[in-house]
Amino acid sequence: MNNVNGILLVIAAMAAFTLEDMFIKQLTASVAPGQILVVLGLICAGVFFCMALFSRQRIFVAVAWQPLPMIRAMAEAVSAVAFVTALSMVDLSMVAAVFQAMPLAVTMGAALFLGEHVGWRRWSAIGVGFIGVLMIIRPGLEGFRPESLFVVVAVIGVAARDLITRRLDPRISSAVVSSQAYLALVVGGAVLMILGAHPLEPLQAGQIGPYAGAVVFGVLGYYGIVTAMRVGEASAVTPFRYTRLLFSILAGVLVFNERPDLMTLAGSTLIIGSGLYTFIRERRLARDMAMAAA
Repeated sequence: MNNVNGILLVIAAMAAFTLEDMFIKQLTASVAPGQILVVLGLICAGVFFCMALFSRQRIFVAVAWQPLPMIRAMAEAVSAVAFVTALSMVDLSMVAAVFQAMPLAVTMGAALFLGEHVGWRRWSAIGVGFIGVLMIIRPGLEGFRPESLFVVVAVIGVAARDLITRRLDPRISSAVVSSQAYLALVVGGAVLMILGAHPLEPLQAGQIGPYAGAVVFGVLGYYGIVTAMRVGEASAVTPFRYTRLLFSILAGVLVFNERPDLMTLAGSTLIIGSGLYTFIRERRLARDMAMAAA
């Protein structure tokens, strides 16, 4: 294992995902979110289908198209629709800050739906993290923007996706799972366009760059995070996922002239701190279990 390379890859992947978000947010100024999802979904699904064919992985193996993988793809579609809708309405830094609560949501979901044991310390950390989310969204207070709740929906969708992924048959390749997820984005985007009565708009010359940037950096980010988990230990590289928030704040300030207020920064600190504590606690418990079994 090479943890230094793994950490560098995670940081690079988080920077790539931030650039993808930035290009998508730029597109939302002139393109309906549903159309963005349709275009990105078709292109990225094609990329991963080609990857599956190139690596001689079976795409239409029966186990890959059973209900559980389809439910996972639906969760991906819901989260993507909510995430892109949020990007079109609220600051990039706010979206990124709330999205950092996703690992906490996964831990909570694993306890509630998968029967995994979560002690009072981690439950306390989850509670602190969600207090941070409330500080950023501020429901019932001045400055509350209802559209920020789309980010919460995105977090729930991604958490559901990750929990379902743990139960997928190992015979289903990652490329096939990714292809299914992007095809689900096409369906979700089409539904969003129909519900919003948004007609399909012709591609403008000024949109080619942002579309290309979103596709390229999205694929690079995905490839980077998968590679990082293979070359480095998860316990070493995972905490560096939180660099995405730093990159998003910088992109928001430099590109969109955003100015996160003190409450947003304080809430972000609570979310990251509680997430890191939860991760460290899980790592320590896993080590204790391994020593007890030895």
